[in-house]
Amino acid sequence: MAVPVIDLNADLGESFGRWTLGDDAALIEVISSANIACGFHAGDPSTLRRSCELAAGAGVAIGAQVAYRDLAGFGRRFIDVAPDELRDDVLYQLGALDGFARAAGSRVTYLKPHGALYHAAVGNAGQAKAIVDAVRTYDPTLAVLGQPGSLLLKEAAAVGLRAVPEAFADRQYTADGGLLSRSRPGAVLTDQARIAEQVQRLMAGEGVIADDGSVVPVSAESICVHGDTPGAVEIAKTVRTVIAASGGSVQAFTNLPS
Repeated sequence: MAVPVIDLNADLGESFGRWTLGDDAALIEVISSANIACGFHAGDPSTLRRSCELAAGAGVAIGAQVAYRDLAGFGRRFIDVAPDELRDDVLYQLGALDGFARAAGSRVTYLKPHGALYHAAVGNAGQAKAIVDAVRTYDPTLAVLGQPGSLLLKEAAAVGLRAVPEAFADRQYTADGGLLSRSRPGAVLTDQARIAEQVQRLMAGEGVIADDGSVVPVSAESICVHGDTPGAVEIAKTVRTVIAASGGSVQAFTNLPS
């Protein structure tokens, strides 16, 4: 089924010190929800503050993009953290980002895991529950954004949190509905025509084409563009254009009824 109103999210706040990643100022003008790094995989305090100010100024929803404590690996390496420790790591990140968001006149309204933690929470019950426990402890009104069918979303829904499934505009899917490993060629989509086709299919409820050519059903309330994908701003603009051409509109899912 086509979705007339859909969220468009992207990763922001991933610069660190003198190292700049992504064009946050341009991207914030295109998206409706910002997954802002919380300092564990990327982002320093000043970057986090500026990112929250950008989002607040643009009326964009702020989400905490929590991760493993892995600056060197950009949060893309699995770390077998004990559930209690992971819960506290996530709680720490949530509180830190929400402090900057509130100082900017806004607040964190949802959580999305980043990188390896995102993928771990798809099928690792201990890691998924640790994330959900942190969210419920901090603020049970927060939504949780993640992969459709993941244990993360199932755990979130089971305890009464809003569980929001997302799809990716700039990633290649596999036949099981997961994402092709970034170590494999073609894992990240940069061709505008290919991205447009994937978003068109998502909007029409036709699923996505997997790397083996099969069609994978994907139902989503939000579409993600990675801020570090080459040409991210233009990709986000393409996504918005396709959504409009499909008869849809872009709005933060946190502004819509669950």
